[in-house]
Amino acid sequence: MGTATSDKPLGQVQLAMAGCAWLLALGLLLHCERLPNAAEWAGLLLVLFVLFVLLSASWLTARRGLAFGAGLCLAAGLAAFTQGAWRAEMRLAEHLPEAWEGRDLRLIGRIDSLPAQVLGVTGLPGWRFEFEVIAARDSGKSDAAGQDLRAVLPSRLALSWYGEEARPPLLRAGEQWELTARLKRPHGLMNPHGFDTEFWLFEQGLRATGVVRGANQGEPPRRLAASPWWGWDVWRQRLREALLRQVPDPAVAGVLAALSLGDQAAISSQDWALFRNTGVSHLLSVSGLHVTMFAWLAQMLVASLWRRSARLCLRCPAPTAALWMGAMAALAYALFSGWGVPAQRTVWMLLSLALLRSLGLRWPWPLCLLASALLVTLIDPWALGQAGFCLSFAAVGLLMAAGDGEAQPRHWRTQLRQGLRSQWVATLGLAPLSLLFFQQISLVGLLANLVAIPLVSFVITPLALAGALLPGLWWLAEVAVRALMLGLQTLAAWPWAVWFVAAAPLWAQALGLAGGSLLVLPLPWRLRLCGLGLALPLLWPAPPRPPAGEFELLAADIGQGTAVLLRTASHQLLYDSGPAYGPVSDAGQRVLLPLMRALGVNHLDTLLLSHRDSDHVGGAASILAGMPVHTLLSSLEPGHRLLSAAQARSQRCEQGQSWTWDEVRFEVLHPPPEFYEASPAHKSNAMSCVLRVSSSSGRSALLTGDLEAPQEQALVAEQSKGRINLQSEVLIAPHHGSKTSSSEAFLAAVAPRVAVFQAGYRNRFGHPALSVLARYQAQGIATRQQAACGAWTWQSGSGTERCQREERRRFWHLSPVISQPAEPTVAGPWPQVMPAEEAELLSPP
Repeated sequence: MGTATSDKPLGQVQLAMAGCAWLLALGLLLHCERLPNAAEWAGLLLVLFVLFVLLSASWLTARRGLAFGAGLCLAAGLAAFTQGAWRAEMRLAEHLPEAWEGRDLRLIGRIDSLPAQVLGVTGLPGWRFEFEVIAARDSGKSDAAGQDLRAVLPSRLALSWYGEEARPPLLRAGEQWELTARLKRPHGLMNPHGFDTEFWLFEQGLRATGVVRGANQGEPPRRLAASPWWGWDVWRQRLREALLRQVPDPAVAGVLAALSLGDQAAISSQDWALFRNTGVSHLLSVSGLHVTMFAWLAQMLVASLWRRSARLCLRCPAPTAALWMGAMAALAYALFSGWGVPAQRTVWMLLSLALLRSLGLRWPWPLCLLASALLVTLIDPWALGQAGFCLSFAAVGLLMAAGDGEAQPRHWRTQLRQGLRSQWVATLGLAPLSLLFFQQISLVGLLANLVAIPLVSFVITPLALAGALLPGLWWLAEVAVRALMLGLQTLAAWPWAVWFVAAAPLWAQALGLAGGSLLVLPLPWRLRLCGLGLALPLLWPAPPRPPAGEFELLAADIGQGTAVLLRTASHQLLYDSGPAYGPVSDAGQRVLLPLMRALGVNHLDTLLLSHRDSDHVGGAASILAGMPVHTLLSSLEPGHRLLSAAQARSQRCEQGQSWTWDEVRFEVLHPPPEFYEASPAHKSNAMSCVLRVSSSSGRSALLTGDLEAPQEQALVAEQSKGRINLQSEVLIAPHHGSKTSSSEAFLAAVAPRVAVFQAGYRNRFGHPALSVLARYQAQGIATRQQAACGAWTWQSGSGTERCQREERRRFWHLSPVISQPAEPTVAGPWPQVMPAEEAELLSPP
């Protein structure tokens, strides 16, 4: 008896260590730049085989001491890494050959997801959906026309379909269609601390993206078969359509659809921003709390009905039947609501607990939580890379560790105190993780959650689910959602409602996570206060800045457009603000504001808008609304909407303007003052503000907007007269590398060491043009293209440069060969929208 008792905890510890080794190995895999080669595969398999033999021998001879535990951990880690890498190889094997990018392909397949209604760049309505390919052929006029391409195309695609013919309700989940699409390989924006679109596509198994061609662009699309009645997504879409008919307000309907169907795409980006800023976004998706509540209600109902039958009770005790039926109900709800990571975690935990209780085993809660994590990662090895995985499991672990896994008290005052304590534990304990993933904390989140948690969990969600049977209940849910939104809007309007913090270094993140855990664990207060000290480097990081006399240039990866952040020791200037991705989405909101906040930029001394083209000012409104801006410098015409809306001091840029920040000199070289009085007015490109920045060490950079050859020649003439100096080590290439710019004389006058082309991957303009690249090559100028480089950073002090795509390279990232097609491909709206991701795809768990 004594031996058995002592062996039991030892076995649990060994299992826990092996489970941790499994998760650590998968985490290591997610940080690999490449997958194993043939020799490394052979070594992994050989070591695994040897470990299997040794562990089997130890098990049979009952030698299960420390050596056995260490071997078990090593075997679990190697098994996790090996199976994850093998599955990654299988997924990467499905890829779109580069030769088939941008060509018209005739596809036959099935709509494999709930179609999401979206707006294109020009405001046209459309759909975004996943498409399972059944057959494919080339629909062009090449020699391969009619060739069967199913074997060379990925099996699942992410498609967008825009245009008048795509107005709702054209597409339904489960329908079979024959359509023409232009595809491209997965490619997303790559910025420091930014969202990894390519990982999201890889994790979802979407190995190509594309745009459906309309009837006026070739062979028209055809619906081949209606949706089958039995599909999950079919039922979900029918319920969504009924909900939209019953609830006319799209904001309210979106919340109800997200809670009942897991359709987070139904919530607008503005509403997601409201939920994030008030700290309640975790409630507006199908979370573990909702799944547990649904299982609890099902368990109560089954137990009540089961006890009415003596025959059933004799076959199976009512508590056991209720436990399993509750778990099955939770599984059905999780599947119906989209099978998100928080729902998966809860389902596996409920099933694990039901199995353990049925077997008479009582594992401690950490082991149960770890078993759930292992099940999730066994099914989806890349779930570990999602912020939702870490937040979801951390929340449950903190609540259990803090003592909230105990039996529920019956007195309402005790329940209220326990509920407040649980909210405090979750809010405080998850704050370090929120800072790590999102660089922000809602300071009103605790107050907002005190009202939102019971309202959403016990009123809105049950009414949203019950409305599927009694649609009249959706009216009551609508009233509750309106009240919730009004309260959240009031809280979000408070000063300092959201606290933005710069991204901290790795050591500060580790200390912050440890400090947050200490603060909420049931420990003596002296130890808890130590946790506050550990968290300070995460709460108040000191982001690196250039020294006095030097500057940093960061050309952000924003797709087809321009946005360059310049930082000195204590000042910052943003040159242009990137494009608009659609009517409600732009580079300022999606890319630049998160990027600047992560770098510790909480205000702009100057926002310089070179000219009025949308790919340069598309994100300006979001920048002006989301961050204090002291001065707006531009060539915009009087009465422009940005000038009238800006709270900053507005000033037009003119040749001759100059100023010095921290011993770094800024000079405006173009346009001359007389350009503003010209009649007829100059083209917008000709009005581009040209900025030269020079450090005290002599290194400089030239930013040119969309300057064209005539204005380049004028600047060269000005330099020949000694009025300006164009020579710069770094050149942001004029007009993204268009044929109308980068004249030979201008390049010779600037004489840059490196030129950066801010142009989108496979953009419809063909930027940069091959003839322009040849001019740079002929003069010995190194070129950097953001489609291959991502965000490009240059330090004037050391002259060092770095590409974000190279620094952050992972095995799933695309390594594009930069060469433009002879005939530029027609850009679809997906590339402008998808790289920055819509808010529903970025929502916290």
